Amino acid sequence: MSEKRLKRKIIKKKLFTKNRLVILNEDTFEEVFSLRLTLMNVFVVATIGALLIIFVTTYIIAFTPLREYIPGYASTKLKKDATELALKSDSLSKALQKNEAYIASIKKILTGDLDVAKFSKDSITATNIETISEEDLQPTKADLLLREQVAREDKYNLFEKAKPKAGVVLFPPAKGMITEKFNPKEKHYAVDVALAKNTPIKSVLSGNVIFADWTPTNGNVIIIRHNNGFISAYKHAASLTKDQGETVKSGEVIALAGSTGQESTGVHLHFELWKDGYPIDPTIFIAFE
Repeated sequence: MSEKRLKRKIIKKKLFTKNRLVILNEDTFEEVFSLRLTLMNVFVVATIGALLIIFVTTYIIAFTPLREYIPGYASTKLKKDATELALKSDSLSKALQKNEAYIASIKKILTGDLDVAKFSKDSITATNIETISEEDLQPTKADLLLREQVAREDKYNLFEKAKPKAGVVLFPPAKGMITEKFNPKEKHYAVDVALAKNTPIKSVLSGNVIFADWTPTNGNVIIIRHNNGFISAYKHAASLTKDQGETVKSGEVIALAGSTGQESTGVHLHFELWKDGYPIDPTIFIAFE
């Protein structure tokens, strides 16, 4: 035990023994600076300095923009810009896909290379024919009571307003005899209407002109995009009165009848009607004669 105590006393003595740090001028040996200290003081000051350096470094990395200059740390601005560019590129890719699909649809309208879809005249949507039994057509007691209640309300309702049953009414582009009907089996997705030369051709609905130019096969062609997914195409015109990008109204003159293009056999209107990318028979909705 005495040896351990002796060693402790020696260590304690070394730690707390006062020493002097003197800085002398090399030429004159004149004392420039002196400092009285012990090993314990040196250890405490070094520890505090190390902790202070660690704290300052941690604060700079965590809470100041200076961390961007430290190798291995990415810039916050660069991360934000990269995220925005990724979102923009994703949005642009989706918009590009939609534009490509739209352009492909326009190309199919010009070439007529597409399968036909069947549409109902009443709903203007594809329908399936289903058989309904007579039992399903019989009203229930609840239905009879509801009908009586509605009949009593309608009897004394003075403010009832008539509402149109047809959602879309198409204006005839021109009146004339149909020389060739809509025939999807032979890939004739249009009706050909015989007309006199320079007969006004009118828009079936209001919309925007998405194509108005001359093509070698179909001559002067004008294509109009309408609401509810409708697209109408008018081919073999003698001249066009509307340009691409213009807005037209229902019944407004857009072209004059003629016989332009390699596939034209006489003065007539080659009229196509499309719905949601599929050709439909225009005679279902329009009376040409």
